[in-house]
Amino acid sequence: MTGTHHNTEMFDSTKTHPLGTTEQNWSLAVSRGTGTTVLVLQMAKSPSETPLLHEILIKLRKTHPLLRSKLHHNATTNEYTLLTSTTTTTPQVDIEFHDIPSTTRLLQSLSAKQGSNNLSSSHLILEHELNINSWSDPNSFPPKDIDVIFASVYALSDAKCAIVLRLHASICDRTTAVSLLMELMGLVVEAEGGGTQPGIKNDGEGKMGIESMIPSGMAKKTFWAHGMDMLGYSVNSLRLTNLKFKNTKLPRSSEVVRLQMNTHHTAGILAGCKSRGIKLCGALAAAGLIAAHSTKPESDQLKKKYGVVTIIDCRPLLEPALSSHHYGLYQSALLNTHTLKGTENLWDLAVRCYNDFARYKKCNKHFSDMTDINYLMRKAIENPSLTASSSLRTSLISVFEDPVIDNTNQMQQGIGVEDYIGCASVHGVGPSIGIFDTIRDGELDCACVYPSPLHSREQMNAMVDHMKKILIDGSSD
Repeated sequence: MTGTHHNTEMFDSTKTHPLGTTEQNWSLAVSRGTGTTVLVLQMAKSPSETPLLHEILIKLRKTHPLLRSKLHHNATTNEYTLLTSTTTTTPQVDIEFHDIPSTTRLLQSLSAKQGSNNLSSSHLILEHELNINSWSDPNSFPPKDIDVIFASVYALSDAKCAIVLRLHASICDRTTAVSLLMELMGLVVEAEGGGTQPGIKNDGEGKMGIESMIPSGMAKKTFWAHGMDMLGYSVNSLRLTNLKFKNTKLPRSSEVVRLQMNTHHTAGILAGCKSRGIKLCGALAAAGLIAAHSTKPESDQLKKKYGVVTIIDCRPLLEPALSSHHYGLYQSALLNTHTLKGTENLWDLAVRCYNDFARYKKCNKHFSDMTDINYLMRKAIENPSLTASSSLRTSLISVFEDPVIDNTNQMQQGIGVEDYIGCASVHGVGPSIGIFDTIRDGELDCACVYPSPLHSREQMNAMVDHMKKILIDGSSD
């Protein structure tokens, strides 16, 4: 049995927030399959504890105005607007509940589709939720518009459940997702008598998009410079080498492969990065490039060019600077291209990947090129044929400048969190593999997301396994 628990809400007044160009782009991307963020927590708790989740989500919505928003789509202009409740009597929280029989049937069905792959229940549920797109057809939005966050509970047994939050990219970049997860777990601790959580500072949340907060002069670029950069991005994208496509015809969905390393190997990789003055993103990008290049036939390996997108959390760089608890979409991206000959080793390539990215960032290209990349992203979404085999692949791999650092294992054990995983869908426009990296109590844990069946699980398992081997070998160097 599947049902929904409702809690009524009165919107006493609403504030209209026109989305900025970046938010508009991601709203369009989400409607086509990329940018739906999903958090799954596997809990050693009875599924009957749904009222506690209700209470916690209500507190989160009171603290964060964006979680009270609804997405409005104007079919005439194809533009999006956020309608945010400024005062709420009783914030509405709808939680979709899946009892044990319905969850069991779903997991059996999902497992059957995966054949012999032995995926955990939370992994299967993550992939299932990544491909539930409440925003897939903006023209079919209900008259009351649509929420930006959805919650579900899957009963795994009488004593275990999976809690799922699914969010829209216009109000949720990775920093938002991590903050939401940490705040949620903190509120569980508080509800179970573990003390009061500190207040959250998020003044002005949702009032301005990233474009309005770029420091003066950092986005300045002449008309001709814009033209030359867009031409450069366009021409270079046509020259990029892609991971082999398995099926370009069938409808796509997002699937996940997990890359996990123990504390010893993780410490070795981090030490290797530190000694070379680079960040983990450089090593992850290099391992991905080497693994992908090794799949090419020897006769086809000579000098191939690949694209790497590095995603930056811009909050500390904006005016005014924002805290990590300020929800919204405040990330930017830089595209670098790298030519591989097939003779590269991990650390030389990692240094090159990171230094090229750092040089672009130092020149403020994450701000000055934002308009160009937004324009090209929108054109790719609207015209898939502009990309190889209409794949909508914009790069081989995407990485985040900084990993998520999570040292809350003791707290998680105290509230019954057995495991959690979070990432965003990529099967609309995006990379062949998007890496969402976390260092959990000293262990590297990456959710590697890819578009299926454009790439197969067998293919991506092999690539991620090769990446892991490259990193482990490098950890002892």
